[in-house]
Amino acid sequence: MTVSDASTFPRHQSLPSREHYPLVIIGSGAGGVSAARSYLDAAGPGPVLMVTEDIDPPYERPPLSKEVLSGEKEPTGDPVNGEGLPDGVELLLASSISAVDIEKQTVAAKSWSVEFDRLIVATGARSKSLHAAQEGAEIHLLRSLDDARTLVASARTAYTALVIGSGFIGCEAAASLAQRGLNVALVTPENGPQEQRLGAAASSRIKDWLEAVGVEVRTGRSVKSVAAPRVVQLDDGTSLNPDLILAAVGVTPGGTLLDNSPAEVRGGRIMTDQHLKAHATVWVAGDSALAQHGVAGRPIMVEHWGDALAMGEIAGHNAAVEQNAQKSWDSIPGFWSIIGDHTLKYSAWGDGFSTAEFRERPDGFVVWYGDERGELVGVLTYNSDDDYERGQHLLEQRAPLSHALK
Repeated sequence: MTVSDASTFPRHQSLPSREHYPLVIIGSGAGGVSAARSYLDAAGPGPVLMVTEDIDPPYERPPLSKEVLSGEKEPTGDPVNGEGLPDGVELLLASSISAVDIEKQTVAAKSWSVEFDRLIVATGARSKSLHAAQEGAEIHLLRSLDDARTLVASARTAYTALVIGSGFIGCEAAASLAQRGLNVALVTPENGPQEQRLGAAASSRIKDWLEAVGVEVRTGRSVKSVAAPRVVQLDDGTSLNPDLILAAVGVTPGGTLLDNSPAEVRGGRIMTDQHLKAHATVWVAGDSALAQHGVAGRPIMVEHWGDALAMGEIAGHNAAVEQNAQKSWDSIPGFWSIIGDHTLKYSAWGDGFSTAEFRERPDGFVVWYGDERGELVGVLTYNSDDDYERGQHLLEQRAPLSHALK
């Protein structure tokens, strides 16, 4: 396989060059790009057609809420893993799929239709819109490179900013905007940033970090309405009029393309086995999958870049090889989040916890998460890499929480 120059993006085209492809990949994010590389590395026949709604060639998404928004990087986009797409991949940008028929093995858009031998769905997820927004309200989302360009352009002339939502993207973006020099407020209905996901103790630390870079954190508050252009009413009667509004209120998975197909879809995610196979000729990777995990022993979902890369590698390989050479998805989900100058590392099954055990470390902390059966289901660390690596090893063993606390 030959990889195009990492300093340039792959060439793209406006229409498919043929009526039939050995492999069609829907999506150009981490899962789609990783799948294309893996498929061709495993000697899968080409050419490969990659179709995406994105207007930009594949790029790294994690920097958008960090270095790009803080001003350390320009919103030009870095190639995924520093590489362009491999030779043998045809890229269709700004292309919306209108129909997928996995029995007839066809994919159609408004102006074209192609047949496929194999299909990989890596459509990722979309940012949720703010329900409280009224007509004409100017509210930014942050999912794509184009979103980042628009947001950065607004930030360059803004003095004040409001971030709605305290998930990882919301916290990262709030810190980055503050580092850029804006006066930033963050509004969350939770008692603390990410408290529901990470527990009260970790939430308290994150709140301290945000406040240390100048973010005003308003907890226990919901947005009642946003009127044009940027008039925000909170549920306590407070009125805000920031120069910039970013809604970071979660995502909607993109698996609904297969809603009316033989594949099983739950909540916008396509069910797969542990080989990431959803149907005889269909594999799924990334946010759009609800995939059986080889270690967890149950279907789990992930929403993180590194996990999408790993799943894409497996889906692409499995689409190229015979049944007896299939790989299973058994890597432990995990990711890093950078909030200002603080890096959190988190590894977990992602379906909740009942116990959170916080432990101080000399220069940081660790939180061990357990379920109602006493099994370890997650680990969060700050400046404690040994705990993180140990936690992933214990998760791989399906160890009890008590083993982590020794």
